[in-house]
Amino acid sequence: MNTLEAINSRRAIKHYDPAHRMTEAEIHQLLETAMQAPSAFNIQNCRFVTVLDPEVRKQIRASAWDQAQVTDASLLIVMCADKDAWKKDAARYWKNAPQPVQDFLVPAIGQYYEGRDQVQRDECMRSCGLAGMTIMLAAKAMGYDSCPMDGFDFDAVAKIIKLPEDHVISFMIAVGKGTQPAWPKPGQLPYDEVVIRDHFN
Repeated sequence: MNTLEAINSRRAIKHYDPAHRMTEAEIHQLLETAMQAPSAFNIQNCRFVTVLDPEVRKQIRASAWDQAQVTDASLLIVMCADKDAWKKDAARYWKNAPQPVQDFLVPAIGQYYEGRDQVQRDECMRSCGLAGMTIMLAAKAMGYDSCPMDGFDFDAVAKIIKLPEDHVISFMIAVGKGTQPAWPKPGQLPYDEVVIRDHFN
């Protein structure tokens, strides 16, 4: 499946075959692909919590309005990010770059994020969004369906997965073999309302 086909055929699927299991190789391929998603300053701040334990899944489902895909999908990924990734040995993010590039960019990371809590959090959400879309498109290309989710108690899920204090949750993604197609697209805005040329009027 090419990229345009994956984008246009991807839908948020709610019903999954609970008996289907993804292999460790498939999960590894999916998440290693997601690790190629871009991040500002290459800080790679996304952290993917793969929830495979059925009991943990049940706890999360109870905190997610009892949505069946939480337990029935082959894989549940809690999309997290490390707010402090920018200051954790920042030189490693540029270790393979030419020395002049390292000398310029590594100090710039701290200068950009230091003391800017909202910017740090915004960066986490941007990175997770990019990585999450990569996961969903890669899943489609691998023959799987997916469902992005933010309908859950973030604080409760944070406790369940023992989220570190310096991390945040962005959303979750269920991945698996869909058993029912999505309903027709419920309402697409017209192109001219979404695409603005040069500036707003």
